[in-house]
Amino acid sequence: MRILLAEDDPLLGDGLKAGLRQHGFQVDWVRDGEAAERELRAQSYAAAVLDWGLPLRDGMTVLSRIRAEGLHLPVVVLTARDAVADRVKGLNVGADDYVVKPVDLDELAARLRAHIRRAHGQPQECLQAQDVVMDTAARAVTQGGQAVALSTREFDLLHALMLNAGRVLSREQLEQHLYSWGQEVDSNAVEVHIHHLRKKLGSGLIQTVRGVGYMLMREAAPAR
Repeated sequence: MRILLAEDDPLLGDGLKAGLRQHGFQVDWVRDGEAAERELRAQSYAAAVLDWGLPLRDGMTVLSRIRAEGLHLPVVVLTARDAVADRVKGLNVGADDYVVKPVDLDELAARLRAHIRRAHGQPQECLQAQDVVMDTAARAVTQGGQAVALSTREFDLLHALMLNAGRVLSREQLEQHLYSWGQEVDSNAVEVHIHHLRKKLGSGLIQTVRGVGYMLMREAAPAR
């Protein structure tokens, strides 16, 4: 899943970016509030981690402005302020969660996964479609109880499709889930990953909607 990180401290930002990538997130990192607001308007992110004390435009202003514009992605506020009044203010402005520095990366990653799942109507840690089960925390997939080895990109693509099961996603939307800034994207990358997933999981799980994109089928198509 691709997320936006807005943090002005270079050491903390670099550590969060590296740590969240190890947890399977694709991370775009900005260092001020104006850049954060601009990217949140321009790009499709699964979630955002927003520092309270950003330069140029503080995190609460950014949050209130994007909420007023109807952007509903999950936002976790990151701050050194731990007073109850500050937490209440952040939640009232539109934050989904509140993490106090110093940050525990495992906890932050777990909170992000949970909010992203709930934003897609999937409250459980494990996602399931047909006989395929995905453990998002362990980044493991089984089919019929048997482990299936997937590459990082294959897992991330399947994750995006399972979160949106029954909904068609275009190639461009899937690319946005899979790649962050500066990563080279081959023109047929999504098609190649879909081909590999079908070889490993069978052809009935992912349907091609000609001229539109791809859709993961919650239930197997009835036999003819």
